[in-house]
Amino acid sequence: MAEWARCKWQRMFSAEGNNDVTFQQPGKTTSKHRIVIPCLGHFKEEYEKVSRLYKTNRIRTTKYRIWNFLPKNIFEQFHRAANLYFLFIVLLNWVPVVEAFRKEITMIPLVVVLTIIAVKDGVEDYAKYQLDKQINNIVTQVYCRHKKAYVEKYWKDVKVGDFIRLLCNEEIPADMVLIYTSDGDGVCHIETASLDGETNLKQRQVVRGFGEQETEVDPEHFVSTIECEAPNNDLTRFRGFIEHPDQERVGLSKDNLLMRGCTIRNTTVVVGLVVYAGHETKAMLNNTGLRYKRSKLEKSVNRDIIWSVLLLFVMCLTGAVGHGFWLGAHPDPPLYSSGRQLSPELGGFIMFWTMIILLQVLIPISLYVSIEFVKLGQIYFIRNDLDLYDEPTDTRIRCGSLNIAEDLGQIEYVFSDKTGTLTENKMVFRRCSIAGMEYGHEENAKRLESYLEYYEEEEEEEGLRASYSSLRHPSKFTTSKSGYFQSAKSLSRLFSSTSGLRASVSRTTQMAFSSPIETDVVPDERLEKKLRRVTFKSYTTSEVIGLTPETVYIAEFFIALAVCNTVVVSSPDQPPRKRRWNPKTRVPTSHLMDLKHIFHKLSARKISPTSARSSGTGESESDSLRSHKLSIFRVKFPSSLSDRSSSSGSPTSSIASAHAEMSPRTGPGSSPEGDLFYEAESPDEAALVYAAKAYQCRLQSRSPEVVTVNLEPLGLLTFQLLHILPFDSVRKRMSIVVRHPILNHIVLYTKGADSVIMDLLEKEQTGIKKIDAQMQRIKSRTQMHLDEYAAQGLRTLCVAMKVLSDEEYNEWLKGHYAAEHSIECRDDMLLESMQRLENKLTLLGATGIEDRLQEGVPETIDALRKAGIKIWMLTGDKSETAINIAHSCKLLAPTDTIFVLQSDHLDSCSLNIDKILDEIKWKENYEANHLRVPNSSLGPIPQFTASLVVDGATLEFALHDSMARKFLQLTARVRAVICCRATPLQKSKVVGKIRKELKVMTMAVGDGANDVSMIQVANVGIGICGQEGMQAVLASDFAISRFRHLNKLLFVHGHWCYTRLANMILYFFYKNLAYVNLLFWFQFFCGFSGTAMTDYWSLIFFNLLFTSVPPVIYGVLEKDVSAEVLLYLPELYKASQRNEPYLFSTFIINLLDAFYQSLVCFFIPYWTYSGSDIDLYSFGCPINTSMFFTILLHLVIESKYVNVVHFSILAGSVLLFFSVIGTLGATCLFCNPPANPYWVLQTHLSSPRFYLVCTLATLLALLPRYLFRVLQTTVFPTPLIKAKNLEGRVLTGRRSLLRNASVAHRDG
Repeated sequence: MAEWARCKWQRMFSAEGNNDVTFQQPGKTTSKHRIVIPCLGHFKEEYEKVSRLYKTNRIRTTKYRIWNFLPKNIFEQFHRAANLYFLFIVLLNWVPVVEAFRKEITMIPLVVVLTIIAVKDGVEDYAKYQLDKQINNIVTQVYCRHKKAYVEKYWKDVKVGDFIRLLCNEEIPADMVLIYTSDGDGVCHIETASLDGETNLKQRQVVRGFGEQETEVDPEHFVSTIECEAPNNDLTRFRGFIEHPDQERVGLSKDNLLMRGCTIRNTTVVVGLVVYAGHETKAMLNNTGLRYKRSKLEKSVNRDIIWSVLLLFVMCLTGAVGHGFWLGAHPDPPLYSSGRQLSPELGGFIMFWTMIILLQVLIPISLYVSIEFVKLGQIYFIRNDLDLYDEPTDTRIRCGSLNIAEDLGQIEYVFSDKTGTLTENKMVFRRCSIAGMEYGHEENAKRLESYLEYYEEEEEEEGLRASYSSLRHPSKFTTSKSGYFQSAKSLSRLFSSTSGLRASVSRTTQMAFSSPIETDVVPDERLEKKLRRVTFKSYTTSEVIGLTPETVYIAEFFIALAVCNTVVVSSPDQPPRKRRWNPKTRVPTSHLMDLKHIFHKLSARKISPTSARSSGTGESESDSLRSHKLSIFRVKFPSSLSDRSSSSGSPTSSIASAHAEMSPRTGPGSSPEGDLFYEAESPDEAALVYAAKAYQCRLQSRSPEVVTVNLEPLGLLTFQLLHILPFDSVRKRMSIVVRHPILNHIVLYTKGADSVIMDLLEKEQTGIKKIDAQMQRIKSRTQMHLDEYAAQGLRTLCVAMKVLSDEEYNEWLKGHYAAEHSIECRDDMLLESMQRLENKLTLLGATGIEDRLQEGVPETIDALRKAGIKIWMLTGDKSETAINIAHSCKLLAPTDTIFVLQSDHLDSCSLNIDKILDEIKWKENYEANHLRVPNSSLGPIPQFTASLVVDGATLEFALHDSMARKFLQLTARVRAVICCRATPLQKSKVVGKIRKELKVMTMAVGDGANDVSMIQVANVGIGICGQEGMQAVLASDFAISRFRHLNKLLFVHGHWCYTRLANMILYFFYKNLAYVNLLFWFQFFCGFSGTAMTDYWSLIFFNLLFTSVPPVIYGVLEKDVSAEVLLYLPELYKASQRNEPYLFSTFIINLLDAFYQSLVCFFIPYWTYSGSDIDLYSFGCPINTSMFFTILLHLVIESKYVNVVHFSILAGSVLLFFSVIGTLGATCLFCNPPANPYWVLQTHLSSPRFYLVCTLATLLALLPRYLFRVLQTTVFPTPLIKAKNLEGRVLTGRRSLLRNASVAHRDG
């Protein structure tokens, strides 16, 4: 056996030694695969050779090492153009002929900036190193071929080909193929929360052929090899096969793969063979870290820096030309030229470069560092905002991108998913139609109303607590005029709740989709009575007379709901995960909660494109999580199948055998009847299973081989599980193939979107009028009920079945078996195979599931509209459901004219768009000409508004390059757009097309894997922490728990972040130009010689130290308008949306103001000391001081919100200025040769003239800016200023009210 394996290995490997082996299959294109050799004695030679080709399990997420930190960090920092510019200035100053300062001094600003960034990068990288060290030193059991036993090893020592043995609640160290589990059914349950955030359990199964082992697998007897695809980041797919010595191949799928970072649950022992390790695991390949996006404001800054460079060029050119003229007028060589005679041309050329060194401060070197600090401060306040905290789920906002917080203030288009984003994604079973009969479930509706009343009472209590809190804080105010005008939530909201809610939350954290509102279904009395009448005789009657009794339809309907899913039956009580650390290892200690999030930090930050494309919508958007997730293709060979069928007896004997097989036992997948807990991968599945349970059709247990259902009238039924055909966005359905214990036939159960299932029903007539009439009646009445459900906003689903003969099944199985064992075209072949089976279905019925609207969604959408933001709904649901939800959430107004764009080809799409555009224009013109009656006593006439509904098929035509421009013209004329039946790829295309064609700022909001692609395409991606896992959250820039949180995030934090950063950047440009101009004006009086009237140290420290901190504090704490006013008046958002704080005209005004202030601060001291014998630095001292105070007080004038922090920073800057300059003046004798600033400041401080000059220059310099702000506030107020004035009046009135209340209380 060992010789065969060795020969096989040598034949498949080439001498090149690639770890990804290229081989050619007949009729297939060449692709790269991986061959895994087990780490065993009989594979010793082959394993030792191949083990060097694969990566080990050691991970390293750090960017630097100790020896390369400095060179690599400096190299990366010089990728920034500004740093290269200042490096050029430093090198230029080392040229003696153009030297303006001492060589060492010009290096200080650049060195300081590089050092700050390097320290920040080093601290971040060290934190990653500590995290890597903890992960690498976790202990696991690895099989040792020398000791022939499992030994403890670090994770970092695990290699491809190792056998790993894990116990319950241990984490998986590497991607490995499951070859043994202690579960008798060959099933292993895992929790993937560390990977994708989903807490519900998922099943993985042992490779076929290994599941029948009664004892734990002995690695020494393992003689097979594995061939699989090369490492990739697709979390939803794994393709390969395991080849035995007899050359038999057994296909491998994702359901045989245990991925790194997941946790073993409900299984005592598992053994796996490592196929990917370390950075080749799927978890690490998805670990892309924080995304870097450039904000719109950052692009504007780059543009204005270019303008500053041009201005610097003009100023330097002026100095060069002026110096040339001066040399021409003074032929004697100047003193600074050391007696060398320079021609005007050469002197001007040299002076050009000297002026660049002198005026270098015009380009703000500290701007980028200041922006980084301001953004960190803004993110800190966003993360710690209590209003963005959700108490029921204990979730606060997450910030994935640190660079685009200011973009939140400029959003123009919002693209929102529906399910889980606008709605709760808590699916509640409301109505159903079976065999053409509709069951309204009125009692269940009353139950839901009682839940609503309970939650409303909870909200009222919270409102009372908030009101009480607001009375205690006079700085906050409320008004009854708007629900938005509320005080900040008190801290008690974070920690106080009812015991019932706590119990619900506690249970929800352990098991998804299990809140009482979802699980407690009150059955319909009529339907319950009919179900009780079903017997075995009912099935026999249907075979005899040909007509299927209604009771059989009902029984099969609920059986389909119970078995056609991937629900795991388990207990929610799970002990905490186990991590075993070697006691000898010195691992840094950490808090338990920190360790809990270790893998979360290393998890998939961005879902792979393949994953995003493979996701889809259909029976529900949340079902997209199952796209390619459940490729559980358990093949029963025709021979064994025929044996089973031939040995099968009557239905009664089948039932008896089912009872015999279901002996009482405890363990995973089964529990006492009263303790059944269902863990589903989507809320739809959970809702349907709980609905079936309410009708006493309980899903009792599930294994890879059988599904057991306890149907009360018939008893315990065991279905032999043959295949699960998973849901995907192409088929929009899922199916399960079982052997029916009563019919004794193979049966296909299918559930999916009604638009798909209806087309797959049996169309051929049987020739028997009664049967044909029955089928037609059921189809027509079910369709009518589906339309009613959709009109009510319910999510619709069709349920169907198909009875197969053994011959039909065997024929299909041959093609499916070939598709399963293919690697190259496996997905396409499996899709074709599934579609070949899912046809000629018999319709059982339909369901209507309610997805409740989230709290505050209508108010949020109304506020977004007032803010000038256009809203699109992109959903996978049918149009009727989407329109109903759109009306409920106020996306559509009652007066809106709804246009439906529906076409079957490109030309008709163009004609329909033209037709809708013409109709809109006609109605607008008619309204303008006929309905505008001046001075009408009838009141205001509502304006014509329109909305557009587009289905998925038409959307494909509308997004075509030849049609996109016309389609966008149509969307610009309507109030809202709803895209129905949209696939994930179409969602991303819509967002991308709008963003690129219209040049607008876009935001995409979603909660599921099918929203990942559009979230990544948008300028800002928002993930909702909902019921569908963490894929959208991990891929997003910001993650919130409720849609209503967009209010505070956009209108408050978005506005503040943009306004603060824009004003701070403008202030940086202003202060640098104002200070540089002082040097420029002096050149007119020193022959353009490049001389400075200030010592070098003061010149360097002025922008780097003295005036650098106040603007940063301003950028973090400034509040032009309070949060309450911004929420109360969403229209104020339009100011930042239109870039008003950072218009190019504002940039020019700041530059002109800088020129004026520099002229005043230079010439008032110049005229004051003109004709005196004052020395150079004594002349520059009052100029420097007056400009310093002008720059600081300019910031005070621009500030709308000043507190003790601002004054402390300003006082600290003044103290620092005088202490540093004074210290230099007292100690600096030879630090600035040939002159020195010795005792200059001390002499001026004793002179009254100095104080008068500085005061007069500062006041005159600030006077125009101050008058401009006064006039703007009183005569020409902007909406923001009006809002600020409103806030002041309200606060004054509120203080008066509180004062009067206090007096009345004291008198009482």
